[in-house]
Amino acid sequence: MNRRTINAVVVLGIVSVICILFIQMMSINKTAALQENNILIQQKQDSLNLVYFTDRTRIALRNVLHQIRTDNSDSSDVFEAVKQIDPNYFKVDFNDDLEAFQLELWLKRELYDQNLHHDFQYAIYDCFDSVTTYSALIRYSGSEFRVDSTTEVETPHFDFEDIDHYFTVYFPEISNESKPIEKSEGYSPYMYLLIIVILMLMFFGYAMIVIFKQKRLSEIKTDFINNMTHELKTPISTIGLSSEMIIRADAAKDPEKIQKYASLIFKENKRLENQVERVLSVAKLDKREITLKKEALNIHELLEEVKDNFEFNQNEAGGKINLNLNAEKHTINVDPVHISNVVYNLIDNAIKYCNTSPQITLSTSNDRKKFVLEVEDNGIGIKRDDLKMIFDKFYRVPTGNLHDVKGFGLGLYYVKLIIAEHNGSVNAKSTVGKGTTFTIQLPIGDE
Repeated sequence: MNRRTINAVVVLGIVSVICILFIQMMSINKTAALQENNILIQQKQDSLNLVYFTDRTRIALRNVLHQIRTDNSDSSDVFEAVKQIDPNYFKVDFNDDLEAFQLELWLKRELYDQNLHHDFQYAIYDCFDSVTTYSALIRYSGSEFRVDSTTEVETPHFDFEDIDHYFTVYFPEISNESKPIEKSEGYSPYMYLLIIVILMLMFFGYAMIVIFKQKRLSEIKTDFINNMTHELKTPISTIGLSSEMIIRADAAKDPEKIQKYASLIFKENKRLENQVERVLSVAKLDKREITLKKEALNIHELLEEVKDNFEFNQNEAGGKINLNLNAEKHTINVDPVHISNVVYNLIDNAIKYCNTSPQITLSTSNDRKKFVLEVEDNGIGIKRDDLKMIFDKFYRVPTGNLHDVKGFGLGLYYVKLIIAEHNGSVNAKSTVGKGTTFTIQLPIGDE
């Protein structure tokens, strides 16, 4: 995936997120406006219902009062006698005694005729005896009113004037307060939108991380294939040429040349074998198929052997290894073969990435319960951006089309895996143009 494709994916992703957010905002605003409109409609409907209830109740109570005054031959005005104390509480004044059962009968009939099918309770005040008589709750059930003596009703208390007779009618079902209509419960829709935005950004960010990771792996893979092709091509060509020379040569006349070419073939074949074995070893480590054979190993003795081997091979080049063996506890429980390979890999890198005569310092120390080995060289150094990726599989510091340094990018990856298998750690610090220092920490004993 090239850079242009990645940029296109990023732009399309951002545009998609913006479009989704815009649509969500439009939907939320439309829903909010619709909800506000429904609230206004509901409030208006409630107001109209309350007006209807009040008007019908006044008519019903006036009709009841008219029946009372008709029976008592009282021609006084009935309009001022009906008073509304609360939206659900009414008071009616009259001038004479009144039987409770008769009032109840009239109230049932008049309320039913006015389509006021609400539960109610009435009370009669007798000014002669200063006694207020409360009825039981009269409940509307189906098509008629019935007395419900099992339900207690808490009638509001008011200090009325006690100079005359009156009766009250209380409707407990009707709210006595004008309550505002609440919006739908729960979190604000903008909270849900924020959650959606966060999830989308997390998904988009994760997708971009995967894309860039795949791009980087693709570049590493391409670099690995180029390096492997170059590494395998050289020994194959050498083996082919040497074999051709052996075929053409006369074994009887020139046995030394035959021996030389045969030795070269053997050497290059061994080189191919080592390269293939290195790749297979890393594959086995990735699959956890290698079993470490740990035993007590004197690291100082190993480093002495490494120094002798190095100075023997670098005699003409003038390379040198300096030993600073300061660790008091230097016998640790490790796999000798793999730990030796780790040290030789670091030494090999120090040699390959040095433009002058390699000067390497091997230092040991103890840090609490850890054995510490530092490998310091005077090589070309590693840039900060590359330093954090040198332990990745197949990664090599980019050199363009130059292949002056051989390798597959597996050496440091192998070092990291082996040290991790020993419950240790490895890190590196470097200065470009001055050199690199690798620090390995291994547990002392079998931790």
